[in-house]
Amino acid sequence: MKQAKGYFGRRKNVWTVAKNAVEKAMLYAYRDRRNKKRTFRSLWITRINAGARMHGMSYSQFMGKVKANGIELNRKVLADLAMNHPDAFKAIVEKVK
Repeated sequence: MKQAKGYFGRRKNVWTVAKNAVEKAMLYAYRDRRNKKRTFRSLWITRINAGARMHGMSYSQFMGKVKANGIELNRKVLADLAMNHPDAFKAIVEKVK
């Protein structure tokens, strides 16, 4: 019942309804902790692609050359550079070309 605090209607004060609501909420929480990782990776890829295309490369070409040149920056860092530090991202693009 403590976990159902704040729910609306019978979900907060009827044992069986509250139990079912909490179980369902736990399933959604478990599932979406994994979906969040998927969503962020997709966002990073989109940002890297946009940054790479500004410099005449596609995402796949850029990432292939990054790996081939041994640059060990992950997608999260590359996306941050592409969005917030375009000069640094341009330097990376020039290095891999």
